[in-house]
Amino acid sequence: MATRIAESRSRRYDPAETRQRVLEAANHLFSTQGFAKTGTADIARAADVSEGSIFYHFGSKRSLLEELGRMYGERMCAAMEAGDRLEDLEPGITIQRCFDYCATQKSWENIVNANCAGTAGHGKMGLKSNPDAEPFYRASHEVVSAWCENQYRAMAKKYDLTDVDTRIAAELTYAVVGAALDIAFAPGVDDEQRRRVETETIRYVRCACGLPHTHGA
Repeated sequence: MATRIAESRSRRYDPAETRQRVLEAANHLFSTQGFAKTGTADIARAADVSEGSIFYHFGSKRSLLEELGRMYGERMCAAMEAGDRLEDLEPGITIQRCFDYCATQKSWENIVNANCAGTAGHGKMGLKSNPDAEPFYRASHEVVSAWCENQYRAMAKKYDLTDVDTRIAAELTYAVVGAALDIAFAPGVDDEQRRRVETETIRYVRCACGLPHTHGA
C-alpha cells in the first residue's frame, strides 16, 4: 500500500505528467463549457493540481490556450499523416483523414459549439472572431498550415507541380477545409450529406493543386 501511495504521489508531482493532465482537463472543459466560462480554478480542480501549477507551467490562461491550440493542431496533423511519408500523401488522402478524425473525435463540433455561442459568426469564423478563442485558433492554424506546406512541398516534387506556391496553397487549403468542416458538422447534417461535402472538398482542392484526376480519391 505504501509503495502504491508513493508511486501515485510521484506521478502527481512529475512536471511532465502534471502539465499533460492540465492540458487534458483544459481540453475537456473548453470543449464542453467554452473558453470564456472556464477559469483556471476549474481546470485545476479537474486536473487535481493547484491553480499555481497552471501558472507555473503555462504562465497564463492565454498561454495555456495557445498550447492547447498547438496540441489540437498536432493531433490533427498526426491523424492526416498517419505514419505515412509526406510524399505519399495528397489531398484525396489527407482531407478524408481530417474529416474522419473530426467525426470520430467530435473535436470540431465540440470546440465550435462550446465557444461560438453569442458570437457574430459561427464555425471557424466564429472562433476567429471570438477574443477568448483567438490564441487557440491562431496556434492551431500555425501548426496545421505549416504541416500542409511541408506536405505540399513533398507532393509538388513528386508530381512535378512547378507552378504551385506551397505556402499560399497551404493557407488556402486551410481556409477551404475549415469552411467545409463548418458545413459538414453543422447541426442537422447527416452522414450522407457530410460525405458529399467531403467529396466536393477533395475534388476542389485537388483541382486547385493541379493534380491529375487519376490520382488519389
